[in-house]
Amino acid sequence: MTLFFPDAVSQLNFASRPRFNIKRHDNWNYKIQDNELPNYQLRAKNTPKDLGVDDVTQYSGYLDVEDEDKHFFFWFFESRNDPKNDPIILWLNGGPGCSSLTGLFFELGPSSIDSKIKPIRNPTSWNSNASVIFLDQPVNVGYSYSSSSISNTVAAGKDVYAFLQLFFKQFPQYSELPFHIAGESYAGHYIPQFAAEILEHTERNFNLSSVMIGNGLTDPLTQYNYYEPMACGEGSGADSVLEPAECEGMLDTLPRCLSLIESCYESGSAFACVPATIYCNNGQIGPYQKTGRNVYDIRKMCEGSSLCYKGLEYIDTYLNQADVKEKLGVEVDTYESCNFDVNRNFVFAGDWMKPYFKKVTELLDGGLPVLIYAGDKDFICNWLGNQAWTNSLPWSGADSFQASKVKSWAVDGKEAGKVKNSDIFTFMRVYGGGHMVPYDQPESSLALVNTWISGDYSFGTNKS
Repeated sequence: MTLFFPDAVSQLNFASRPRFNIKRHDNWNYKIQDNELPNYQLRAKNTPKDLGVDDVTQYSGYLDVEDEDKHFFFWFFESRNDPKNDPIILWLNGGPGCSSLTGLFFELGPSSIDSKIKPIRNPTSWNSNASVIFLDQPVNVGYSYSSSSISNTVAAGKDVYAFLQLFFKQFPQYSELPFHIAGESYAGHYIPQFAAEILEHTERNFNLSSVMIGNGLTDPLTQYNYYEPMACGEGSGADSVLEPAECEGMLDTLPRCLSLIESCYESGSAFACVPATIYCNNGQIGPYQKTGRNVYDIRKMCEGSSLCYKGLEYIDTYLNQADVKEKLGVEVDTYESCNFDVNRNFVFAGDWMKPYFKKVTELLDGGLPVLIYAGDKDFICNWLGNQAWTNSLPWSGADSFQASKVKSWAVDGKEAGKVKNSDIFTFMRVYGGGHMVPYDQPESSLALVNTWISGDYSFGTNKS
């Protein structure tokens, strides 16, 4: 989940709030270090199944970076199918600053949380045919904590690599299996950088097989062209949600917005990138937000929590229960689904508008399969913008991809979206999905991930 930005400079805070009231646990089943990663340690425990989230083998714990006082929480679920042979998926939510446990309980994990604050089994969980790791990163997100902070995607990537290296060293039974990274929203920044970081380490002990990005922010210079069309009726399949004058206002501010993003791309400096973020978000996203509509689903009004979904409040309540935290080995006294201070750190480090699509070029040219999928009812990282940047992406197979035809994708005999593929690069439009495709279209989402991890990158559309 999600992508958000400060409404005004007066709201900004230049440091993430440190976590107080830390209670360190000693009852870990596993502790491991590596001489190649001298500052890192992984602590893990066998997570009790009586939590009722799933009946598969589970591990939870922390990656520690002791000299920097950073502690990243993770929760792992084995596949319900064939854990000895099924792939591994690392899931990352966005924000920046939002917990991946949102993905676990609201989107694609083994259970959701109902209004009675009880886990309800999810039959379309992504661990139906894969083992899944949910990682709270960067620090001070979810159950992760630190007295310091991280404010850019590059720094976060180094810690994620260390986590994976130690995880697969501790649990070598998974290290030879195909491994995929998936995520959404600001993970459109995270995943290209994290995957590039991983591929730099030829000594790694796991097999990175592909990446999947859902409704991501990856190429702002291209994507910011498509807020006005999406809000004003051209991409949503519905009438405009704004008045004509508001649509004209978005178009009037767009040229300066794009010029500022270009300056950010050229310099990479916070002095160029921060003004682009504030000006463009106020001009291109602000008018839509003022309507009170859900930025993650253009069909809905915002309700419940500040992130527009009542169900997220149930998750917060569940994860703040003392017995849940104790059984997971949690060391913070409070869980928050999103930390807005972390978000502001990234904004004011200039990270928001940087061109992480260049890392996607590197991944593809290095032979790593890449899936970009987008629910077509999302506003904040809408399908029009994602379609556009994939079409314009420079890589060795760009000509072939641009020439490829858009084809229908069906799930259980019913058209569920459109797909465009060439070799190892695929763009998928998912009908009826908002920002969180697994939440809105659970059957389509499970079919999507199962097909992709099986190695069918064209989703059956290239079969004769």
